[in-house]
Amino acid sequence: MTLRIEDLRPTPGSRKREKRLGRGSGSGHGKTSTRGHKGQKAHGQGVRPGFEGGQTPINRRFPKKGFKNFNAREYVVVNLKTLEEKFESGETVNPQILKEKKIIKQIKDGVKILGEGELTKALKVQAHAFSARAKEKIEQAGGTFEVI
Repeated sequence: MTLRIEDLRPTPGSRKREKRLGRGSGSGHGKTSTRGHKGQKAHGQGVRPGFEGGQTPINRRFPKKGFKNFNAREYVVVNLKTLEEKFESGETVNPQILKEKKIIKQIKDGVKILGEGELTKALKVQAHAFSARAKEKIEQAGGTFEVI
């Protein structure tokens, strides 16, 4: 016996019949078309994604952009290693000079000196804030610091 294309059939049970809705009571899916009686899901398209039955949805209950403290001071930070590279011993360092030398772009709410790197030159540093390590290293190098 030879196998011919007209003899090919799908495996029994591999193809399920389509559920034909609204084609009369004899089909078993007539009248309400498996939707039950009345109600939101029986009429129209149902509910949109995210709809919570009229309750304020979760995407409106919670703030979207987090919290920004508008009273917080935004310091421009400068490390001691930068001062070591750009200044000579005995020079005065202040926000205006830092801006002129293009070490910082803008002063914002102030300049804070941080203690990263080593400082060997005695500098007179004026800034709006200092870290504890920066104060310590400036004094060890023989310099002074002044809070503006």
